[in-house]
Amino acid sequence: MNRREAVKTGSRIAFGTLAGLSVFPSIVSSNSLRSSIREFNVMDYGAVGDGKTLDTNAIQEAIDAASSTGGGARVVLPGGYRFYTGTIELKSNIEFHLADDVELLLSTDQTHYTIPAAIISRDIKNLKLSGTGLINGQGLEFMEYHRPEDVIYVAKRWRPRIFQLYTCRGLEIRDIKLKDSPHWGLHMVGCEEILIDNMTIRNHMDIPNGDGINPDHCRHVEIKNCDIRAGDDSIVIKATRQDVDYGPSSHIHVHDCILQSKSSGLKIGTETVNDIHNVLFERCEIIDSNRGCTIQLRDSGKIHNVEFRDISIKAQKYPQIWWGCGEAISVTSHPRTFTTKVGSIEGVKFSNITCQSENSIRINGSSESRIRNIQMVNIDLFMDRWTDLQGAVYDNRPTNVYTGIETTAVSGFSIRNADNVALENCTVQWGENRPEYFTHALKAEYVRKLKISGFNGDSAHPDHFKPIAIY
Repeated sequence: MNRREAVKTGSRIAFGTLAGLSVFPSIVSSNSLRSSIREFNVMDYGAVGDGKTLDTNAIQEAIDAASSTGGGARVVLPGGYRFYTGTIELKSNIEFHLADDVELLLSTDQTHYTIPAAIISRDIKNLKLSGTGLINGQGLEFMEYHRPEDVIYVAKRWRPRIFQLYTCRGLEIRDIKLKDSPHWGLHMVGCEEILIDNMTIRNHMDIPNGDGINPDHCRHVEIKNCDIRAGDDSIVIKATRQDVDYGPSSHIHVHDCILQSKSSGLKIGTETVNDIHNVLFERCEIIDSNRGCTIQLRDSGKIHNVEFRDISIKAQKYPQIWWGCGEAISVTSHPRTFTTKVGSIEGVKFSNITCQSENSIRINGSSESRIRNIQMVNIDLFMDRWTDLQGAVYDNRPTNVYTGIETTAVSGFSIRNADNVALENCTVQWGENRPEYFTHALKAEYVRKLKISGFNGDSAHPDHFKPIAIY
């Protein structure tokens, strides 16, 4: 049994139990009217496909021709070729198909791009991307040099994203592969009715900002069966600052994915200038990531009605240049700057989660924004150290109001500045490597209305610390 099969055979909890989370709207079926759909082969528009000749214009002409016919016409990049391209703009009512062994190769020349992105859209509807072909971002070509002590590349001044899709309604992406994105991979802004199924992403693990999938101000989104390895966040829900108000991010369902990241496997934030709510993450496996499940509020938005369930996590520490300190779960709310009016985190549930990590399960609000109404049910934490990087730290970045890297003793569950927190049937176990800064199984500071039932776990060093410390 492979990892994906193992994830899928986990507990199947019916979707929709999260309060207020509606059923996703139907996405246009790939089988509808297949026999009558016209195909537009990019070779017929002058594409060469030798991996050297710029094929942008030929691909764009095929897209424009297909869109003008309507009815879901199919643009085909045939197998056996490498198409070298700058910015291409997708249009409404088409299918953009990458044949099984085709490669779409991003140009390294800035003059070949209209914006810093290769595949773009704006104000379109009914777009499908299909096929198991590869989009190669050539990320290393946009890097200046490598810093081995931080295991990170330093980027050149200019680098593109692979996808920058604005205000697309009715978007379906199936089976395609992304590799070595120079920056964010699949970035969607203000899009609605999205289905992403069975994507494979292999971004270079040492490239910063090399996120996998970023729904940003998006609604009614389903992401499933994806396998993502990315130096930065694998799947991250955002509400970034934009010139236009694209509304909140809401009604998002992520499930049955395998994820690895030097930042977070599953994340909400850090950019949160608008609300993010009604989000469900379930049946995912997170491996060797700096953080497992993360919520980072640093701006004015409100994050509420979020659930993580049936997830396995292995979180380890990476060099400090990467955000995170090996936390299995991290929920933090701090103002980004002294002038930030920070929003709130309220109504978050974690259930049926197994964690192996080098740092805590951490719930940390602030005096400016206390975290409220947190449930943790059936959470099993195994804490150990297996890397030789600095421990005894929490990572509060990005903020200039609080210390970015905070030196501290480390407990199994660490809860600060929070209200109405319930822990039910949670356990803490310690590995053989227990440094002195490993302390209590549970430490709560400035917490109001803490409810504990069925908690099981001793301190890391029973002769020195109590299992539970409440201040």
